Amino acid sequence: MTTVVDIPWTVLTLFFTTLAIPLGLSRYYQLKIENELLISVARMTIQLILVGVYLEFLFELNSLSINLLWLLAMILIGAISIVGKAQLPKKPVLGSVALGLFIGLTPVLFLICLAVVKPTPFYNAQYLIPLAGMLLGNSLSGNIVALQNLFTSFEQRKAEYEGAISLGASPRYATLPFVRDAIRKSIAPSMATMSTSGLVTLPGMMTGQILGGASPMVAIKYQLMIMIAIFVMSIVAVAVTLSLTIRNSITPSGRILITTNKN
Repeated sequence: MTTVVDIPWTVLTLFFTTLAIPLGLSRYYQLKIENELLISVARMTIQLILVGVYLEFLFELNSLSINLLWLLAMILIGAISIVGKAQLPKKPVLGSVALGLFIGLTPVLFLICLAVVKPTPFYNAQYLIPLAGMLLGNSLSGNIVALQNLFTSFEQRKAEYEGAISLGASPRYATLPFVRDAIRKSIAPSMATMSTSGLVTLPGMMTGQILGGASPMVAIKYQLMIMIAIFVMSIVAVAVTLSLTIRNSITPSGRILITTNKN
């Protein structure tokens, strides 16, 4: 197989001119996303370049303590993003989301590194950090969907919830139908992706490895591993997050302490 083909910075810069197309469509349809789009692209470019520089340093250093600190930072940033996108107050929810991500990520990630891929050493940053990034990145949307659906259910099905509480049900029992629906909706995109992979889409990890010169069958094995890992991590993280969020946001008497911050 061939090695990865590098992209010159000049060519990549010229490729950015294709953004004129969505900018033109925004002007034509009056979408008013020009400024947001340019800011988003600028932030993405700067952030990825800085991360690329940092990852090269991280791969060279390859320190267990530094890698673990970076993982914790990734989890915290991911949790902040989830709470913000779900439009919930940070104080009572952030800890639940962060712990949910940690409990969902850590066992799966270390199982991959210790028993499946087995890099040397097992905490090799070249494997540990990208794998953690893929797992966390793909679990963000699921957590956002779950939290939004949970608190939307509290608003739209208020009578059902209050009726259960008034009949003596515990908050955990009264919220169980809402939690069940929230988990189902959060994992629906992942299940759809798994069922159509190879037929409708060629997933990102597989495509990236093939472009990097790996054998298609090796790339497929990695893709199967990461998709199963993503699904397992996502459902565990969502379940833990919802359980802890309910515990922290509902009193023993059943009163809901927080609501979404919708405009």
